[in-house]
Amino acid sequence: MTPAGRSDGRSSRWTEHRRARRVEFVAAAVESVRRTGPELAVEDVARTAGVSKTVLYRYFADKDELVDAVLERVSTEILLPRLLGELAADRPGDVDRLRAVVAAFVAIIEDEPALYRFAYAQAGRAGRADLVAQTEREVAEALAWVMGERLVDHGLDPAPTATWAYGVVGMVQLAAHWWSTARTVPAAELVDQLTALAWGGLSTLLPPAPTD
Repeated sequence: MTPAGRSDGRSSRWTEHRRARRVEFVAAAVESVRRTGPELAVEDVARTAGVSKTVLYRYFADKDELVDAVLERVSTEILLPRLLGELAADRPGDVDRLRAVVAAFVAIIEDEPALYRFAYAQAGRAGRADLVAQTEREVAEALAWVMGERLVDHGLDPAPTATWAYGVVGMVQLAAHWWSTARTVPAAELVDQLTALAWGGLSTLLPPAPTD
């Protein structure tokens, strides 16, 4: 092998090593947030990972970069798989599909309270990528596409579903965020209320169900 080839091989192994170490450190940060709460502390992440802060900062330029990496993990491995998975699942009717997605979002608040508070505490950070908003857009676009297909099946214009889908995502997110601290009703009742509100809008777009 030529010196250049050996150099390329070492560079590739070093790149993979850095990638693997970053994955480990992000996982440690996720566990740190789960254990200590939404205020991510670099010192606790380092302890969880079993390294010093100096080592941690060899892989992340600053705390903001670490926060962004944790947000991306929360979005791609927790929020989106659960929400889009429920949306893609085969359901007997549109109301059932809608209820499943709403229930999945409320369940995330119940199952991962610290990660949920961490993610939404970072929303709208000045000068940083807003991965929370990106996640909301992906869910809204998927919801619009699924329901748009239903309208197309009935020979109707699917355009209105975009407004409905973004409205539903915003409504569910804001109402559920308020509920996460207020807890005025049980989770199941919250899901029923939000589903009824969302379906009230969508049902005006769909043709009436056939009567016997």
